[in-house]
Amino acid sequence: MSPPIRPSPPATGADLVLTGGRVWAGLGLPPATAVAAAGGRIVALGSDHDVSGCIGPATRRVDLRGRLVVPGFNDAHVHFLSGGFGLLSVDLRDARSEAELARRVRDHAAALPAGTWILRGQWDHESWPSRRLPDRGLVDEATPRHPVLLSRLDGHMSLANSLALRLGGVTRDTPDPPGGVIARGAGGEPTGILKDRAQELVLRAVPEPSRERNRAAARAALKEAARLGVTTVQDDSPIDALPAYQDLRARGELTARLSVWRPIAVLEALTAAGVRSGLGDEWIRLGPLKLLADGSLGAATAALFEPYADESGHRGLLLYPEDELERLVLAADAAGFHLAVHAIGDRANAVVLDAFERAVGRNAPRRRRLRIEHAQVVRAGDLARYRSLGVIASVQPSHCVDDMRWAERRLGAHRAQDAYRLRSFAAAGIPLAFGSDWYVEPLDPRLALYGAVARARPEGEQTWCPEEALTLEQALDAHTRGSAYAEWAEHEKGTLELGKLADMSVFARDILALPPREILTTPVEVTVVGGRVVYEAGAGGTAEGTQ
Repeated sequence: MSPPIRPSPPATGADLVLTGGRVWAGLGLPPATAVAAAGGRIVALGSDHDVSGCIGPATRRVDLRGRLVVPGFNDAHVHFLSGGFGLLSVDLRDARSEAELARRVRDHAAALPAGTWILRGQWDHESWPSRRLPDRGLVDEATPRHPVLLSRLDGHMSLANSLALRLGGVTRDTPDPPGGVIARGAGGEPTGILKDRAQELVLRAVPEPSRERNRAAARAALKEAARLGVTTVQDDSPIDALPAYQDLRARGELTARLSVWRPIAVLEALTAAGVRSGLGDEWIRLGPLKLLADGSLGAATAALFEPYADESGHRGLLLYPEDELERLVLAADAAGFHLAVHAIGDRANAVVLDAFERAVGRNAPRRRRLRIEHAQVVRAGDLARYRSLGVIASVQPSHCVDDMRWAERRLGAHRAQDAYRLRSFAAAGIPLAFGSDWYVEPLDPRLALYGAVARARPEGEQTWCPEEALTLEQALDAHTRGSAYAEWAEHEKGTLELGKLADMSVFARDILALPPREILTTPVEVTVVGGRVVYEAGAGGTAEGTQ
């Protein structure tokens, strides 16, 4: 992608001018106090005096009053439509016991028509005193007429009630599918816990949401993104998300830019249609093909070389045989697609790097930006392979904040030193892109910034592996320019420079001058996308669409 044009302000003045603040344009870029936008792009940047000539009779002016402006946040890994549906569903993320989970599900079910599926939830048994996995009996009594499939917060394990298991045809005689586990109790009866691909057994019984319902979820997600200063999302959503986004664009309702990923399963169909990664425009663009190599640490399904420290003999799951994963990577790369491969465990990371090496060696030379999503446990020896292949580490520092409660117990002290790397990646020259993994974690970029610089729980527990912390400017760079680089868009966004897209977030205070914990309590007060204010605190939330 070529560098952007450098437009001049129209004779009638800029569309938007922000003055009287601190403008952090990007890592290493000169500071400024004001910025002007016209035609969706930045047309002036510098001091208040430098920008004053852009003000015309129709210019919208925002007095920053010392507030901090940063490039709009780009979430490099998000399940955007699922996040919107999560906002419309029961929230179990902060349920602190099995009893609280059961109560919330009962109350939610009471407001729904019989037969309505209860999905998502995002429970976390590691937050409960027992730390035991739940079973279907916990919710059966409260949901006799509602099928239930509640995800653990990492999405790699779900709790199904008896009705959902029956609708999915899951019985004591159902074998574990490849890449999945059906947890079983006495006599081999399913407990209701389904891990990784075993979840698909019940998911196939869930009816597809209507287009109207998808639009409602997308609207909820866009509203949340605008509130949090997220101006671009790199979206791993179901195949039917794209039509909903296109509908909203046609209605002038988009308030964020979307790089829409597709699953590896549609490789042949896209290739036959002549479609490749990058198709689209600055609002909706086709992103990489997504492939999952393993599960998660929380579900103990991330693929490790050595057994889990708290599960003797268990090494997690590779979701594809190694030769099949390699075949898929080579085929997608040969067809010209970008690739984003989920790999959490150290074995999964190594297997994916092996496949990337073979693709680079066997397929025609071309510019590539191969990505590994999560990259949570990476052996020191594999850092050089990341660097030599130019592999992007697409990471979510909020996972570190959440998982530090139990990660060392699961990995063991020695292997935990290989986990949740940040400074190691940066020091090795490995490109970093930050995201949230919403709805697994909240969409809020402040959690990523805090996790990257503090490496501590918000309540002030002891810092974990502080040698892997970044500076706040490095973290901001990874969540703006770094994420833009990951989607081949660094010439269009990610920094505030003349000619680039006018996507900006305005914090209530200068977080660069605050203690790390105060990042979490400093809200975004204004969000700008394409030079238009799409969120303003105290103005009723989302202010207007962008088109």
